[in-house]
Amino acid sequence: MNNRPGLGRSSRARLALGVAAVLAVAAPLSISGVAAAAEPAVPAVSTASNDGGTAAQWTTRTVAPGVEVRTGTVRNPAATPGWTVTVQAAVTSRFGTPAWAVVGTESWASATVSRLRAAGFEPDTTRVPWPDYTDTPRGLMGVRIRVGSYPTQDAAKSTASQVTAAGFRTVVEWTGYDSDQPADVENIQVAVIDPRRFTGSVKATHDGNVAQRETTSSVAAELGSLVGVNGGFFLTSDADGVQGVQAGIGAYNGELASMAVGSRAALILGDGGRHNRIADLTTTVTASAGRFDRAVGGINRTPGLARNCGLPGGIPTAEPRHDTTCTLIDDLVTFTAEYAHDLPVGTGVQAVLDSKDRVVSIGVRGGVVAPGHTVLQGIGAAADWLTAHAVVGKKVSVTEVVRDADGRRVRLGANDSVISAAPTLVENGRIRIDAATEGVVDPADLSFGYAWANNRQPRTMAGIDRRGRLLLVTVDGRLSGGSEGFTIAEGAAFMRSLGAEQALNLDGGGSTAMAVNGTLVNRPSDATGERAVGDTIQVLPRTR
Repeated sequence: MNNRPGLGRSSRARLALGVAAVLAVAAPLSISGVAAAAEPAVPAVSTASNDGGTAAQWTTRTVAPGVEVRTGTVRNPAATPGWTVTVQAAVTSRFGTPAWAVVGTESWASATVSRLRAAGFEPDTTRVPWPDYTDTPRGLMGVRIRVGSYPTQDAAKSTASQVTAAGFRTVVEWTGYDSDQPADVENIQVAVIDPRRFTGSVKATHDGNVAQRETTSSVAAELGSLVGVNGGFFLTSDADGVQGVQAGIGAYNGELASMAVGSRAALILGDGGRHNRIADLTTTVTASAGRFDRAVGGINRTPGLARNCGLPGGIPTAEPRHDTTCTLIDDLVTFTAEYAHDLPVGTGVQAVLDSKDRVVSIGVRGGVVAPGHTVLQGIGAAADWLTAHAVVGKKVSVTEVVRDADGRRVRLGANDSVISAAPTLVENGRIRIDAATEGVVDPADLSFGYAWANNRQPRTMAGIDRRGRLLLVTVDGRLSGGSEGFTIAEGAAFMRSLGAEQALNLDGGGSTAMAVNGTLVNRPSDATGERAVGDTIQVLPRTR
């Protein structure tokens, strides 16, 4: 076989069938059309099909004037996914460590096929090209080798045990996650918020504490939200710092609560969601003691630990790298009152500033951030800088600058929010996926990013159409309710089909959740149920 994942011709055709079904049933209340009909008084249920056999059933309801939610299922009866056994290739990661990949080189594939046949197995090979990302190679990514097709996971596991016993490393996979064949079921939720008609607000929130995790639906219920979705990437392990802390730029009520990871996509909700845009943002934070300046490397995170990397001096890389924690030996971090958690302890120095930026104490790290105070913690050379320049009674001011990719300063007002993830999906009305630049795949390391980006997964995405409407989209995955999810490329194509002029990928996987009127409307993929997340986007009714 020689099938192309992502958005090859056949994949684009298959996705177009599902998109056509979406737009056909949505025509009375079109997302991408010019005009919208009168809002229905009750939810409408529509079914559409096409010559390709794809059928979609959608329920549309108006939650409030200017806020519409569509929940639908797209089915492809012709799809016949099953379980299979994939043989993994031994590779070396970009950083020189041993790793395993589900695709390997042509020479590896040739040798492995010969060995499998000699052991009594009949392998099936697929040449896997690079998807249509803007910043990765074209042509062949690698070769995938599989053994058999099975109706049940247990049957595939039985064969996997035999292949493993013959000296191969294997993984059992569901072929419905492959982009080189159609998904059989996709459960999708689309919320459309029109700022010209909606009188409420749209805000990102961590519910008052950046160092905690809560479910999207519980935050929505507490705030009386009309619609809520999960937000950006966050820490999920104590080994990486404090759980719930954002792994990328985050701003709430106009206050920067975490710094950018290199230059990554971010959703800017301006003036409570009245003026929204998507842009790659960077942050520059500086501590100044008189004429002595020092770069701040983080806000509200553990010094020395940088989730998703992207910082100067990071080990093993200064570039953004998703789901990787880099370390720093020289690090200055500021903590705000939104960090409602015990401060990190360990070697280094801590300076406490009052509301007027005057140093009230300097000493060992630890304690909590008192109301109206800010804390600076330094390790390595940053600790030496604090010791030399943070003098009790003197000022240490902290300045923050946010800029977009064009170098323009982004000034945050009291009603502005910023939420970040990766990668960019749509830019200026065209699909543009900068997967390598934003660190979600690595062309030099086939063990990194393949399942995350190139396989179907649960996804949460945000976009803005030409009329300024905010699109919040979730798709269930990992066989949650039968739904298989989107690849990154499929997610980009779907957002563009909705009329998005700009779009980005938010946190997904088990984090993907949408709540309407405080009630969960999708089916998260975690076996334990809805995942507690770091922050959320909430569509809030107008308060009187």
